[in-house]
Amino acid sequence: MTTDLKDAQFRHVPFLPRDIDLEQRKDGTLILRSSIELKSAVPHVPFLLHRSADRRPDHPWLVQRRGPDNEWQALTYGQGRSQIQAATQFLLDLNKHGQTVMVLSENSPEHGVIEIAAMQAHMPYSPITTAYSLLSGDHEKLKAMAALLEPAVIFVQSGKRYERAVKAIDDQALVICVEDPIDAPNVVTWDQVIATEATDQVRISIDSIKPDTIAKYQFTSGSTGIPKAVIVTQRMLTVSLMMTEQMFAWEPGAMPETVLLEWLPWSHVAGGHSIFNCVLEECGTMYLDDGRPTPAEFAKTLRNLREVSPSRFSGVPVAYAMLVDALQKDPELGSAMFSNMQRMTYSGSRLPDATYEAMQREAIKYSGRKIPFVSAYGSTETSAAVTYVHWATDRTGMIGLPHPGVELKLVPLEDGTRYEIRVRSEAVTPGYLKNPELTAQAFDDEGFFIMGDAATFVDPEHPEEGMVFAGRVAEEFKLMSGIFVRVSCLKADCVSACAPLVRDMVITGADRPYVGALAWLNIEACNMYLKQSGLGFSDLVKNPDIRRALRSALQAHNERNPGSSMKMKRLWLLEQPASMDRGETNDKGYINQRKVLESRATEVQALYDVVEAPNLIVIEA
Repeated sequence: MTTDLKDAQFRHVPFLPRDIDLEQRKDGTLILRSSIELKSAVPHVPFLLHRSADRRPDHPWLVQRRGPDNEWQALTYGQGRSQIQAATQFLLDLNKHGQTVMVLSENSPEHGVIEIAAMQAHMPYSPITTAYSLLSGDHEKLKAMAALLEPAVIFVQSGKRYERAVKAIDDQALVICVEDPIDAPNVVTWDQVIATEATDQVRISIDSIKPDTIAKYQFTSGSTGIPKAVIVTQRMLTVSLMMTEQMFAWEPGAMPETVLLEWLPWSHVAGGHSIFNCVLEECGTMYLDDGRPTPAEFAKTLRNLREVSPSRFSGVPVAYAMLVDALQKDPELGSAMFSNMQRMTYSGSRLPDATYEAMQREAIKYSGRKIPFVSAYGSTETSAAVTYVHWATDRTGMIGLPHPGVELKLVPLEDGTRYEIRVRSEAVTPGYLKNPELTAQAFDDEGFFIMGDAATFVDPEHPEEGMVFAGRVAEEFKLMSGIFVRVSCLKADCVSACAPLVRDMVITGADRPYVGALAWLNIEACNMYLKQSGLGFSDLVKNPDIRRALRSALQAHNERNPGSSMKMKRLWLLEQPASMDRGETNDKGYINQRKVLESRATEVQALYDVVEAPNLIVIEA
């Protein structure tokens, strides 16, 4: 890293001190926990909404671009509460206590209202990834989810947009449409719902919410098979929220106003648990970003960033790579982006060092300070994060240390340097809906949830320096020589080496003589590299300049990593994007290594058999 970045100071954020307790058992197992006691949580999520509505009824809660001019329109906390109370009464009148409200739609103010209303009516809320409705060709996963949930109510923002999905479910559920209602006997409009007059039944229903009341059924990403419905209680949500809140020790009145610009879907744990609930806790404002980290949609995010100036920003690594390029060209964007920025978060995979450094240079240019990048580790079953990087560091790829209230059980793996991660806390799920067998398999005999991941310490002699993610245990393999390959580490290093030309990779080599990879190019970055536009996969995989750049990048990687477990010998450039219907990816872009290797078996075989091909790059003979 360059001297100017090393010498630059971070913007001050009052992080929780690193105070840990480490217990070592005779068999080498470690129990790692925070020495700081977890504070008491609020009783339930609706409590947060009502508290904020009491404090600041006129303050914007959820803001979205709407109308013919596509301007920002705000739902205030007071307005939100009025709609929530009416929607709660509407749901209570259905007399479907304990049955599910299944939400197919993207983030919206109405979506936020129906979530809280469902919780108040004791009807578990289940948000479904929109890709299963809008991108799937066969709707098989969506049908399986509906069969599991047996919903009493299906909520859609646009009836016409989701008509195919609703009809694919073929259910007798009541359908609530905010706009463009479909012509069917069991359809009601949003206006009908919020016109319901709330009675004292609503207060009685709220008062009867208990910590063990089921709040949600949150589906897993489906990255390892058919999505599972995770049971989420009110206790899990409020305890998880307190864990996050304790990561920061702001003095009374010193915490900056919470203003977020967010696209992360509420159908996933980060957006739906951590971000949505934190805004309620902090009585903040969430602007709903209509952009996405794709070449076609990112311009919308950039426009929004110029207008919103968020206090925090969350993104996947590809979004930061695109943001760096825009910041370098647009001083107005840089001034707006960093005027209120307190911290940034990346998720999904490790942030490449080059992207991190470029972002920090832009932060220094516009704010005079580096902005702390934080990352965390968790899963749908743990109600978001169980570990957090609660200190300023220039190192990426960290998962941090456990939150207060979390115990990590670290079981040593056979390579002697890594540990399998298991978790116990009040924020961990009691299990999967209607699946006692999978529930039993998910926990060990001490009640620790088995994460299926590995971690290692940055410095084993100083565990307070934190941990680093070290791969999915099930994805790892051995070469024909018996050498063990750490897939996640190798993939992260190779993607970083090829950044920004490669979007993602799948590592090959199980029971084969050497390591190879299948890769997807980053079309926008490759076009920018060539100073062209409009070139697609089929053009780019054959382009000599792109091929030369990738070969050079991986040769440099091999020089730094001469061992056979880290040396990349061959790369196959894929022309077809990862398929959601085949289970190769989910809507967050997570690539399922096993599924890709199964469905692309022909390409894997060619990687090891052919001598020369348009899609093949030979790094080393």
